Amino acid sequence: MAKWYTADLHFGHKRIIEFCKRPFASVAEMNAKIIGNFQSRVQPDDDLWIIGDFAFGQSESISQFEGWFHGLPGRKHLILGNHDDEAIVSLPWESVEDIARVTDGTQKLVLCHYPMITWEDARDDALQLFGHVHDQWPGTRNSVNVGVDQWDFCPVQIDDIRRRAAKLDVNKHWEDVEHGNAL
Repeated sequence: MAKWYTADLHFGHKRIIEFCKRPFASVAEMNAKIIGNFQSRVQPDDDLWIIGDFAFGQSESISQFEGWFHGLPGRKHLILGNHDDEAIVSLPWESVEDIARVTDGTQKLVLCHYPMITWEDARDDALQLFGHVHDQWPGTRNSVNVGVDQWDFCPVQIDDIRRRAAKLDVNKHWEDVEHGNAL
């Protein structure tokens, strides 16, 4: 059983293609590419953590939401994002939370849709994984954007996240909030 992380899928959201300059001619193409990428990586017994913004649409689109949901492999967990409405929450998720604390191997993680300056166990090398900001910011050495716009529309695993984190800048505000705790 592996753990996978992602955010900001935005299934069904036509304008996200323009907003984030996603390389798709249509929503159908975007949805199919994301689902195909996930199906080629995530196994049925893996945990897939979607850190917000699963889909975008109206509550009456529940049958479409169900189709996208069941098209993704694995045991799906949702961390609530700003576009995850009641219809999305009603899907058969393994869990639905505002924030989660997860351990992947020896790595402590805090999952929240929004980037944070500090979090529980931040001083103890816990990484924070987020989305929300799409292609605008990759994060910092200890807080990494796992959104599909940052990862070629694919889910990612902890080793890839750690490799990327090591190359990112140190959080500019770390000393402001965590005095005397160097990264």
